[in-house]
Amino acid sequence: MEWENQTILVEFVLKGLSGYPRLELLFFVVVLIMYVVILLGNGTLILISILDSHLHTPMYFFLGNLSFLDICYTTVSIPPVLVSFLSEKKTISFSGCAVQMFLGLAMGTTECVLLGMMAFDRYVAICNPLRYSVIMSKGSYVPMAAGSWIIGVVNSAVQTGCVVQLPFCRNNVINHFTCEILAVMKLACADISGNEFIMLVATTLFTMTPLLLIIISYTLIIISILRIRSSEGRSKVFSTCSAHLTVVIIFYGTILFMYMKPKSKETLNSDDMDATDKLVSVFYGVMTPVINPLIYSLRNKDVKEAVKHLLRRKIFNK
Repeated sequence: MEWENQTILVEFVLKGLSGYPRLELLFFVVVLIMYVVILLGNGTLILISILDSHLHTPMYFFLGNLSFLDICYTTVSIPPVLVSFLSEKKTISFSGCAVQMFLGLAMGTTECVLLGMMAFDRYVAICNPLRYSVIMSKGSYVPMAAGSWIIGVVNSAVQTGCVVQLPFCRNNVINHFTCEILAVMKLACADISGNEFIMLVATTLFTMTPLLLIIISYTLIIISILRIRSSEGRSKVFSTCSAHLTVVIIFYGTILFMYMKPKSKETLNSDDMDATDKLVSVFYGVMTPVINPLIYSLRNKDVKEAVKHLLRRKIFNK
């Protein structure tokens, strides 16, 4: 205890896949390719939602925010991971770790809330189409999107602020690719029950509440769709929300898989994370932003038409 009190932690060691050196080069290439796809795919969605006047609607405004969020989220986490794959020194300063925790948690919280807002938008569009333009006016959907970002920043500021005030002394090895807040919290040489309670409350409010909103919205949407007599009409209406529903299933499905997957006794007892858990965390952090633009472009006629229109206009201008 005396040794711990005299030691001030100035950096953390990110373990990552250091126990699997042969996999590091392979995953460097894979993750780099995925990062380029994220930038191109989400950047294209943002560009067409700005340039095409037909896409100046609440749905595509939210989608533009989601794409920008995915670019920010991956830019915070992927470059340091890529560097760690090639570097023998896998350390990060205490302040750098705090910034990474703050940005990662802020982006994750914002995405949860934003997906809930998008579900509400689809509910109004399908169940109250005649009042859609009134309910989802610019005076409504812009504050809704802004509120999602504010909630993410405030939640992250509170939780990160509580974590950085904890005393860290002997153990500085984070068994993860990045400074994930729970992994960092467990290294503190102090009672973290208060921090865990704050995290539980925040998770319930900002992760489960949006999920509940999504479930309620889609339950009402499905009921509304089933009332449509023609199969063609049902298919047409469902296509307007299928892309968002697919993204929600992937996003929350990966979270549930990560945290509800049965763990071995060794993992439970040591708080260790095996290679499979780490790769699933990469899927959660990288694959979802990769898949989002693909889903919205492949399953959305408006986006396809907007891309074709912009390409034709560019060709003719030449």
